[in-house]
Amino acid sequence: MAATGPRANRPTRSARPGEVERRWVVVDADGVVLGRLASEVAARLRGKHRPLYTPHADTGDFVVVVNAEKVRLTGRKPQQKTYYRHSGWAGGLRSVTADKLLASPHADRVVRHAVRGMLPKNSLGRKLLRKLKVYVGPDHPHQAQQPEEWKLG
Repeated sequence: MAATGPRANRPTRSARPGEVERRWVVVDADGVVLGRLASEVAARLRGKHRPLYTPHADTGDFVVVVNAEKVRLTGRKPQQKTYYRHSGWAGGLRSVTADKLLASPHADRVVRHAVRGMLPKNSLGRKLLRKLKVYVGPDHPHQAQQPEEWKLG
């Protein structure tokens, strides 16, 4: 049966870059499981919580994650999960386990790496990742944006 009425022959509406109102939200990662945190943050960065979600456009919010060093890993992941990086030189492969990385000053890399893996692997994903702000402690320098508290389900 064909649709009738005033909107019968209109195409699906796509969001345009200028018409999206971006919000700032703060997430406390204290005691939250890493994968659950990352999937919720990635969906919020993409804008999947909005009625005007458009897959090829940036319709998401800015997300500030605090207390990244207190994120929870389940099972034996703290000892077995390994993060790699390479200097670009011969023999420059470096590895570190998750528990050592969480105990270091660079604990924000654990959250950033998890969220990056859940975003598109293209220029849109790189653009979305710039809207993610991750901090090791409870403080962040984004009070001027008046971020709202976001409790994860």
